[in-house]
Amino acid sequence: MPEKRPKPARDHNAGAGRATDAAPVATDATPAAADAAPVASEGRVVVVMPAYNAARTLERTYRDIPSSGVAKIILVDDVSRDDTVAVARQLGLDVIIHRQNLGYGGNQKTCYDAALEAGADAVVMLHPDYQYDATRIPALVRPILDGTKDLMLGSRFLGDPLAGGMPRWKFVSNRVLTTLENLAFGLHLSEYHTGFRAYSRGLLETIPYHLNSNDFVFDQELVAQAVATRMRIGEIAVPTRYFKEASSVNFRRSVVYGLSTLRVIARFMLHRLRVRRSRKLAGRKTTSR
Repeated sequence: MPEKRPKPARDHNAGAGRATDAAPVATDATPAAADAAPVASEGRVVVVMPAYNAARTLERTYRDIPSSGVAKIILVDDVSRDDTVAVARQLGLDVIIHRQNLGYGGNQKTCYDAALEAGADAVVMLHPDYQYDATRIPALVRPILDGTKDLMLGSRFLGDPLAGGMPRWKFVSNRVLTTLENLAFGLHLSEYHTGFRAYSRGLLETIPYHLNSNDFVFDQELVAQAVATRMRIGEIAVPTRYFKEASSVNFRRSVVYGLSTLRVIARFMLHRLRVRRSRKLAGRKTTSR
């Protein structure tokens, strides 16, 4: 476990807990050398964590989040069977509790609604399973805060994911799906299947993410929406961490996820070719705050 540091003064609404039912695109990779720079002061950064049974890894994830530049951390609990909520409250996070399990995509919908309500200019989605290096948040959000990107992905494939413990079958399936998505979207990204990403407020106010699946394919539907609405996408390198306590989708669920991703690609192509237009891929009118 990383060395503990004093709890930073953040706008967390500590311990309260809420219940809820709740064309071509430019891409680039931000070099790791830029990490040392602090998060730009112009813009409110909100970190959201969609959580399910994350009690064993949540504190380690939290301790790596930079104490400066992050205005609020929101954890949405999807009816965990462990002590996730208790740990989150002890850490002083803003906790939202679902009354019923809404799935990974459903959880993220609540996350983004809450972040926009909190006045976020940039929203970081971070899995609380400690697989992703939260110290990279400044590098992840910088292109959003300086207005050059709308979506940033933390890519494990800009490094060596196999050396970090990624199972070979996941490595192969990720490569196949990413190749197909690059061909469909006209991009050159190294990975789409990451649990560490950041969105601009404008993107979340433009795409109809509430129409997306409540399952794991939510992330790929959101990327397809970003491409369809001509959002600017970039990526940075993040190290790969696989270990016993980290959450992981089993092989059967991964097959379902892969097939669902192929359907997203097919829907995008039909929409782009104007063969079958999709409401999911049409932007909505931006709202002001």
